[in-house]
Amino acid sequence: MAFEGLTERLQNAISKLRRKGKVSEADVKEVMREIRLALLEADVNFKVVKDFVKTVRTRAVGAEVLESLTPAQQIVKIVNEELVKVMGQEASPLNKSPKIPTIIMMVGLQGAGKTTTAGKLALKLKEEQHARPLLIAADVYRPAAVDQLKILGQNIDVPVFEMGTDVNPVEIVRQGLALGKEKKNDYIIIDTAGRLQIDERLMNELAQIKELSQPNEILLTVDAMTGQNAVEVADGFNSQLDVTGVVLTKLDGDTRGGAALSIRAVTGKPIKFIGQGEKMTDLDVFYPDRMASRILGMGDMLTLIEKAQKDFDEKKAAEMAAKMRENSFDFNDFLDQMEQVQNMGPLEDIIKMIPGMANNPALKNMNVDPKDIERTKAIVYSMTPAERENPDLLNPSRRRRIAAGCGRPIQEVNRMIKQFKQMREMMKKMSNGNFAGMEGLLGNGMTGKLAKMSMNRMMRKNKKRKLQRLRKRKK
Repeated sequence: MAFEGLTERLQNAISKLRRKGKVSEADVKEVMREIRLALLEADVNFKVVKDFVKTVRTRAVGAEVLESLTPAQQIVKIVNEELVKVMGQEASPLNKSPKIPTIIMMVGLQGAGKTTTAGKLALKLKEEQHARPLLIAADVYRPAAVDQLKILGQNIDVPVFEMGTDVNPVEIVRQGLALGKEKKNDYIIIDTAGRLQIDERLMNELAQIKELSQPNEILLTVDAMTGQNAVEVADGFNSQLDVTGVVLTKLDGDTRGGAALSIRAVTGKPIKFIGQGEKMTDLDVFYPDRMASRILGMGDMLTLIEKAQKDFDEKKAAEMAAKMRENSFDFNDFLDQMEQVQNMGPLEDIIKMIPGMANNPALKNMNVDPKDIERTKAIVYSMTPAERENPDLLNPSRRRRIAAGCGRPIQEVNRMIKQFKQMREMMKKMSNGNFAGMEGLLGNGMTGKLAKMSMNRMMRKNKKRKLQRLRKRKK
């Protein structure tokens, strides 16, 4: 996951201040040195680092910080605010034409994920705005680029205009635009050619397509894993084409995240979207404030909520809540829950969006193997319909049959059934507002402690509500 190294270094630097009651200018200077090294190691542009550290240091040595009761918190607040400023203050929406179609021109080097991003963007517009996008395959040089876009279009049910690889790209765009206007498509997304590096021939062709199409958006797709090279590429394309925004791809990979912190400051162009996975739904709007929170290990609850809401079915959720109260939650419901969580993305990434979890030692090296989830599913699929609906039927002989059916050890089947029953009991108690006697189910590790703290808060709130209701009745 992007920023892990940077998050850890920044947290370590700031934790030194937390151990002090009062902070001196010398302490601030030492922490700024650590922050500077952390940013440089994350491959952030040197000038951006220099300006950032200077601004934070100036603000951090002010009297309101040094004389405050919680100087470490004040400095975290300053670092957070300056990170948000560097990345662009707020999310930048797509430039939309006052009349249809809105034309989006995708540009970038080969290998950055431009064609896939064009498909992801088309799907996002279709699902979130109920738009009717059209994709134009204007990359006639890269082998199979046209075929790739056609397959993507079929998978997401979006039309793709193509004329093969023997026609001039400018002519393909001309005819594609005419078709899009005729068919009244809301958005026309042009997938242009890329190169291994910026050259004159590429730029001349892109300039001709820009002049012909008069796009509302020129989105530059940049591979976040290339670090400062991504910033140089962005600067090169911007100087030639005057791009309107940037899409950062592969932020879910082993990247240090320097590009996200540098591009806006160097080019002045906003990052509009980020790609964080291989699924066609893995394209998110870039929110500078949310990204800053993630970098500082403060979580990202808003994105987590949005991810959950994508697959949220209100009617199904009500049915599930009723089943929890009645203790009739069964293995069929369990499968539904697992699939919904899987749709949100890797579990370790979801957990890190919860405030305080990003650098939790118990979760630091957590890596949930997708095969483990598939093995659990295999155990459930090996049950009969009656056993899934009534887990109490699962006696030793039935468990041995299930183990043989799914090819897993009997111990694994027993462990999964035991965990399911514990989870069902916990869910029943939580749905009824009763959190007492659950410590044994939660364990004594870090996750257990956090869960207990959370439930204690809920218990206090529950008692408070009951008291308020009693007072109202007495009145």
